[in-house]
Amino acid sequence: MSSTGPVKQARRALLWLLVVVVIATGILVAGVTAGKTDASPKLALDLEGGTQMILAPQVKGNESINQEQLEQAVEIIRQRVDGSGVSEAEITTQSGRNVVVSMPGVPSSETRELIRASADMEFRPVLIAGPFTATPEADRTPEKDIPKPEGDPKDASDTNWITPKLYKEFEAYDCAVELAKADRNEDDPAKPMISCDPGQGLKYILGPQEIPGDQIKDAYAGMVRGSQGAVTGQWAVNLEFNGAGTKTFSETTQRLVALQGSRNQFAILLDGTVLTAPTTNNVISDGRAQITGGFTEESAQALAQQLKYGALPISFDIQSEQQISATLGADQLRTGLLAGVIGLVLVFIYSLFQYRALGLVTILSLLVSGVLSYLALVLLGWGMNYRLSLAGVAGLIVAIGLIADSFIVYFERVRDELRDGRPLASAVDIGWGRAKRTILASKAVNLLAAAVLYLVAVGNVRGFAFTLGLTAIIDLIVVYGLTHPLLTMLARTRFFADGHRMSGLDPSLLGVEPLYKGAGQIRRFNPTAEGKRKPKASAEANRRMTIAERRAAQDNREEANE
Repeated sequence: MSSTGPVKQARRALLWLLVVVVIATGILVAGVTAGKTDASPKLALDLEGGTQMILAPQVKGNESINQEQLEQAVEIIRQRVDGSGVSEAEITTQSGRNVVVSMPGVPSSETRELIRASADMEFRPVLIAGPFTATPEADRTPEKDIPKPEGDPKDASDTNWITPKLYKEFEAYDCAVELAKADRNEDDPAKPMISCDPGQGLKYILGPQEIPGDQIKDAYAGMVRGSQGAVTGQWAVNLEFNGAGTKTFSETTQRLVALQGSRNQFAILLDGTVLTAPTTNNVISDGRAQITGGFTEESAQALAQQLKYGALPISFDIQSEQQISATLGADQLRTGLLAGVIGLVLVFIYSLFQYRALGLVTILSLLVSGVLSYLALVLLGWGMNYRLSLAGVAGLIVAIGLIADSFIVYFERVRDELRDGRPLASAVDIGWGRAKRTILASKAVNLLAAAVLYLVAVGNVRGFAFTLGLTAIIDLIVVYGLTHPLLTMLARTRFFADGHRMSGLDPSLLGVEPLYKGAGQIRRFNPTAEGKRKPKASAEANRRMTIAERRAAQDNREEANE
């Protein structure tokens, strides 16, 4: 009756592990079938090759660029690249002037624009909207019919900003021509301007700047939720402002919400081009705004990244772009994988030699850990664009020994309990209680080291830290979901419970006198008597004794001889 609970819990744990593996496999198969992902992990720049872009800085007013500005630009470009989902990218400076960006694969047009875009971001109210192209001469408003300013502008939304000269320029403004110009005029933040919205095919006259881009605290894409909290299936971009931005945005939305038509809109510009011009539906006083309106997941994420990392003081032109081959190549990858296979085989051999049939539990646990690691890497590549570098492969190889260490700690705890004379089922339960504390402490140290290394390092070192932390989590899942439940069930079988010589739990190999000696004889727990009657342990058992155990045995022999 006492074994019913542990066995039932063991079966439940095995079932949950099976469910996790089946679900992960099902998601991967569905993704591969739909053509959304490959069945193998994505590889990083050092293993796959990719694209190298050399960016030349464009400083406003032809000013010289200093090293501090260049380092700031490199850091923000790195944030932009990482934020766009491209992992394992390399970003360096060249000749103290240019920035070299190397990334795996072929970057999309959105990624290119995200990298080269400057941080000349601003928020301006819309005064008037019109068609994307220039108005034909015959249809332009006669000068006598153009409204004249009636006084000084009261705020940024006041139409008195629109002078007859500005209105005539607006009608003649052709966005297709203006956006194609390499050199565009700088706009005065304190004055109105004309800008284009390529996404909507519109052009606007905008009032003076009200909020600069550096007052954005955070921006991220997410699903729109209805009034009841249910997801609507539409994508949105969520904005958070800092203290100054929150105050200004509250005042601005309070004004805009009462206006009609295009004057109700608030344009967000990057380098003078309108990214989006949402309408104002409510007064937003907490600095948290949501932009909606026909976004896809990709477009919402692209806009969020442009808004979030918009504080780049320098704009860049892509001076050159070329495809580069893998810096380490397939030979190094094969060598690394071969090293991993050799290490795995050696662990298998050691487990079978050291633990006999019990070593099969170690082998099965390692294989399941490998399957989970593979599924995790592929799914992370699909969902987060994670790419496996050679440093990441090194992390996986190191993890083999760390994972095997958990099993060894557990098995040795069980053997210690057997040496104390407990039956196997009890030894497994008590040994697990002692071993799991050691295992948890060990994995906590591994995760802490991986987290610190990931946060303070850059480039490929982060790939090593990531796989090291990932495998530590998977190790805990396998130990709790497979190793311990399986051993709990095996402990109730005759082969292991009776200490078969090939089970790895043979009492004679452990230096243990059986508790039940047959013919109704039970071993007595008398240290003095036990020292006299203790059978001679095998050579293997003597070899396994610690220094303290050898000294205790020597003391027992000396007492027995007195």
